Amino acid sequence: MGVLAMTPVFELEGVGFRYPNAPALDGVSFSIAPGQCVALLGANGSGKSTLLRLLAGLAFAQAGHVRFQGGELTEAALADDAGGLEFRRRVGVVFQNPDAQLFNATVFDEVAFGPLQMGWSREQVLERTGEALRALDIEALRERPPYRLSGGEKKRVALASVLVLDPEVLILDEPTAALDPQSQARVIDFLFERLGERTVIIATHSLEVAREIADTCAVLSGGQLAAHGPAEGILSDEALLRSTHLLHVHRHRHGPGSAHSHPHQHS
Repeated sequence: MGVLAMTPVFELEGVGFRYPNAPALDGVSFSIAPGQCVALLGANGSGKSTLLRLLAGLAFAQAGHVRFQGGELTEAALADDAGGLEFRRRVGVVFQNPDAQLFNATVFDEVAFGPLQMGWSREQVLERTGEALRALDIEALRERPPYRLSGGEKKRVALASVLVLDPEVLILDEPTAALDPQSQARVIDFLFERLGERTVIIATHSLEVAREIADTCAVLSGGQLAAHGPAEGILSDEALLRSTHLLHVHRHRHGPGSAHSHPHQHS
């Protein structure tokens, strides 16, 4: 195995980030290997969305280092037109709210937008856009304006608009948030069955999403890394999940004088 194959896709070393009124990340260190599907787990306010923004190059570490395939991920590195464009092609981001990234007149225009920005030929644009529409089962929506779609349809259009560029890394922020159960199942099925060898990073507080598709988990709590390792071990660690507010215990009454405690996932 060559040196390049061993290089982490992302490497975080003592990463810190602070908003004007509060710290968000403090001394976070771990790496993400090629082909891993990593769930960034944490309750609201744990720092997972901030960490996702750093990995996506939408914000930059104020302390420590974030490296992408060995190179420092900084504002200056992405300010270079060639470097910034190459990073955006290789790292695709799907936001929690698809309305934040859907702005074209039709679904077809939305999915074709990225390839057009890359300067692809007309034939390439048409071919790859058609493939992406078919992969997400949204061909019938191609002439519809995105603002008139359902939440689940918008999510699939947002995925298609990123996957059309065939990124090596896919970053997803709460991919099943605010979706009905059927739409959630479709998104999870797609991620599970069709992502191939891509590196996938998902920020979520849903243990079910993590169980379905992640092989590795990084748990954040109060801006710090509480745990990192194989998904099976972390997702079966009830004490860890409870202490990081991903699992809590409810007491249920099953009749006069009879009550039982059951763990529940945070959702």
